Amino acid sequence: MANYYCKNCGVKSSNVQSLISGSCSRHPDGRGKHQLYEGSEKSQYVCKYCGLKYSNLQTLTSGSCRHHPDGRGKHSPAL
Repeated sequence: MANYYCKNCGVKSSNVQSLISGSCSRHPDGRGKHQLYEGSEKSQYVCKYCGLKYSNLQTLTSGSCRHHPDGRGKHSPAL
């Protein structure tokens, strides 16, 4: 069974439709729906801006990244 993840907050769902219909607390616009992470499930996820590695997407996306292009954004998963 496949799992689907939000690229902004790391929430996991077994159904893509229910995932993208839910509200995301870390949406870039401040409020919005979950956005699908299009990469595969991995044992480690890497921030595309700074290269730090985390064991799950929720932990990755919760941390601030000093290399984020906006200057104060969160880590963002590389595909």
